[in-house]
Amino acid sequence: MKYRKKPIIINAIQYDGDNLLEIITFVGKGLAEDLVDDILIILTPEGYMKVSKDDWIIEDVTGEHYPIKNDIFKETYDKV
Repeated sequence: MKYRKKPIIINAIQYDGDNLLEIITFVGKGLAEDLVDDILIILTPEGYMKVSKDDWIIEDVTGEHYPIKNDIFKETYDKV
């Protein structure tokens, strides 16, 4: 059987290496700043995950945050 993902609208922000304050506001307490080679660490339900420059951070419908690579984000999401 095949299934289609339900269309949902999410909030997202792309880390460009210069927008740390925006990322802090978006992620809140879930951000553990590492900033070695432009890498951030965020807390997800699966544990701490790395966010590299040009990655996106998405907020799902439950308010949890997850990193996603730019190419996957572009294939999965359209701007609304």
